[in-house]
Amino acid sequence: MSRFFATGSDSDSDSSSQEEIIPRQAAPIYTFSDDEEEVKRVVRSTKEKRYEELTNLIKLIRNYKKIKDMSSMLTSFEDLQRAYVKALPVVQKEEGGQTPRFYTRCLVELEDFITEMWEDKDGRKNLSKNNSKSLASLRQKLRKYIKDFDEDISKFRENPDQPDDEEEEEKREPEVDSDSDVPVKPAAKVIKPVVRDEGESSSDSEDWPSDSESSSGSSEDEEKFTSMRERFLKRTTEKDDDDEKEKKKDERRKERKDREKRKLRREDEEDEEGEWETVKGGVAIPSEKPKMFAKDAEIDLSLVIKKLSEIIAARGKKRTDRREQIELLHELQAIADQHNLGAAIVVKIKFAIISSIFDYNPKVSDAMKPEYWTNLIERMSEMLDMLRNHDNILISDSVTEETERFDEAPYRIRGCVLTSLERLDDEFIKLLKECDPHSNEYVERLKDEAKVSAIITKVQKHLEVHGSQSELCRIYLRKIEHLYYKFDPLVLQYKSGELPRDTITSMQEMERLCKYIYAKDGTDRLRTRAILSHIYHHALHDNWFQARDLVLMSHLQETIQHSDPSTQILYNRMMAHLGLCAFRHANIKDAHNCLVDLMMTGKPKELLAQGLLPQRQHERSKEQEKIEKQRQMPFHMHINLELLECVYLVSAMLIEIPYMAAHEFDARRRMISKTFYQQLRSSERQSLVGPPESMREHVVAAAKAMRNGHWAACNNFIINEKMNTKVWDLFYQADAVRAMLTKLIKEETLRTYLFTYSHVYDSISMSTLGEMFKLDKPVVHSIISKMIINEELMASLDDPSQTVVMHRSEPSRLQSLALQLADKINNFVDSNERILETKQGNFFLRSANQGGFRGDRQNFRAGNVQDWSRQRRDNRREY
Repeated sequence: MSRFFATGSDSDSDSSSQEEIIPRQAAPIYTFSDDEEEVKRVVRSTKEKRYEELTNLIKLIRNYKKIKDMSSMLTSFEDLQRAYVKALPVVQKEEGGQTPRFYTRCLVELEDFITEMWEDKDGRKNLSKNNSKSLASLRQKLRKYIKDFDEDISKFRENPDQPDDEEEEEKREPEVDSDSDVPVKPAAKVIKPVVRDEGESSSDSEDWPSDSESSSGSSEDEEKFTSMRERFLKRTTEKDDDDEKEKKKDERRKERKDREKRKLRREDEEDEEGEWETVKGGVAIPSEKPKMFAKDAEIDLSLVIKKLSEIIAARGKKRTDRREQIELLHELQAIADQHNLGAAIVVKIKFAIISSIFDYNPKVSDAMKPEYWTNLIERMSEMLDMLRNHDNILISDSVTEETERFDEAPYRIRGCVLTSLERLDDEFIKLLKECDPHSNEYVERLKDEAKVSAIITKVQKHLEVHGSQSELCRIYLRKIEHLYYKFDPLVLQYKSGELPRDTITSMQEMERLCKYIYAKDGTDRLRTRAILSHIYHHALHDNWFQARDLVLMSHLQETIQHSDPSTQILYNRMMAHLGLCAFRHANIKDAHNCLVDLMMTGKPKELLAQGLLPQRQHERSKEQEKIEKQRQMPFHMHINLELLECVYLVSAMLIEIPYMAAHEFDARRRMISKTFYQQLRSSERQSLVGPPESMREHVVAAAKAMRNGHWAACNNFIINEKMNTKVWDLFYQADAVRAMLTKLIKEETLRTYLFTYSHVYDSISMSTLGEMFKLDKPVVHSIISKMIINEELMASLDDPSQTVVMHRSEPSRLQSLALQLADKINNFVDSNERILETKQGNFFLRSANQGGFRGDRQNFRAGNVQDWSRQRRDNRREY
């Protein structure tokens, strides 16, 4: 039976009297079970309750920050505001109205996090729609809320490393008793018995064991009476010295920092699977490398091969240190060089080093670090130099591990140099894509292309001796892909006869490589890419007829939709340059036909793999966007989109405006260029049109001037200082392009003028037309003759007077509108008759009458057509 329920004994009376002495505001601690099981009643102040609620919410916010859950963070922030309002009376009473430092720290961390997220535009794009809205709301609410804490936040930012309030830190961290290493939770206030005098304490010695007894007892007794000791621990009433207090505080701070460091280290090891190195005093503690060979070991070829196999066997395993593996291979290579074990084993080790450098980057989509890229180029170049100096070394993937030979010539090594080269080339493209194209870093990285091209040449020479036809086709295509988009001025000099005939230019090199692939390759993809690159290179150097004939003979436009995306991108790039080449050769219709498929879609940037449109982001998933980003072309291979669009619009203007003037009253007129037509119509719908600013506005203004017959104004809108800077100066031999364009504008404006105002003239002198449009008389004579022959202009030429005599056989504006009305009424009557027949049925009499009426009407219209054609034949006969 518990002593609490017993009566009449002295010990009970003592305990009861002791319970009466305990203050009323603190509840006593009782035990209720017979087996002496103890239950604690914890009394906490209002301050502790409020602060605990705040700290729990702050922990939640920090957790949500790690996973970037903005929606939950917004909800927790609102709860934190309400909790702080509840705790505000306690704060004003206990802290003197000063904001607790841990609360200020939370606001500062939250403000910094929101600012960082808001400035990271790429990160915001990856957020979901709900998280994006929550981020905006949280930013607005936080900025409004922290205005009341400006002073506290400014003080905190002056000294952010200072720990939080001492009292709060001590309450939040478990205290360690100085006598026994038992942590005591400060948040739980345990009521201690009142200290009695020595007599009472001695009389109760058998019930309450002293400190000496408990310390001398067994460890089991210590564990059993740990809670008892916490409850009834005697405290001295004398105050400790200030020095001892300071020492205790310093010890607590040190222990707290040590715990935080251990916790951070443990979290890092769990996150990164133990790949982080321990840092002491700012210097990484080097881990002990495994010894390569024993001290007394005799190093020979078999021992090195065995060690190399051990290192390679660890490749790709979970706990393998990739950096250490590269260092071990370098050390093994140094040992092989030192003991002169032969070139074959050194080549094998270098090949293993190259493979290990490729494996160092765990993510395939990311580019490797620049220092490893430099190391990779050096090792690759060294290995190829050794292969070139030792012709008796055969390295191929057809060699198995059992048939490898390192001890005697001819040496045989398992591996594929071509595959390593292709991976190196792909890594180079990744490095370029990862750099900012407008920075010096991109320029520095682009300088490595000379090294990559030199390595490709070395591999090409090696495979020309030891490789197969398929491998040669693959290496030739790699060579072509680094050559086809580069402009070579020597080609134009060679065409003009300024260089001797034995000069080898990029055109001769492309011809040689492509013809080998055409003849030897058995796969359609390599042949297709070679043809496209060959056409691109011809178009880049103004070989219009060769490029056009190669396109027509290959029939690629019929089958390109079945190719892979990268080949389709190359096809689009080829068509863009083919259109530019046709434009430089004044073949306006061909230029328009080449560019119309690219420009009508409204997304030439995506079709040429030069970027993704942000407004189309919702149409693709993150996985699709990642794949499309990997297909993008490096910046130095881009085609100027503004130049491309300007050439397309100018070509459309030179075709569309004369056609619109010739078929002004034709109801069946079709649009040649939909994009240009929309630009022109949108400009005409505007009530107030100012001077042109953008490139499109310049072209539209030029089209309006051409439609009115003002060739000089049209030319000034197309060729001016602003357009020269944006477009025309980008062409090679820009002056020749501008002169060609001015000539075309004069000729097409003359045609438009004759279409528009021919009904005004009875006759017009060709010399007058030549003066109006600054054209020679033979050119004017040629243009008008072509128009008459093509039946575009109803006129005849009078050679003695050098005049154009108009026949006035074309209908006037009123007559054209009347003919349009008659056609529409006839169509309307025919449709009504068909509807009537379907509703009432087809009777013989009605059908006969209707058939006769319709036949008469058709005969009447046919007679008009015959009269019209007879009159045109008479006019031609007179001519």
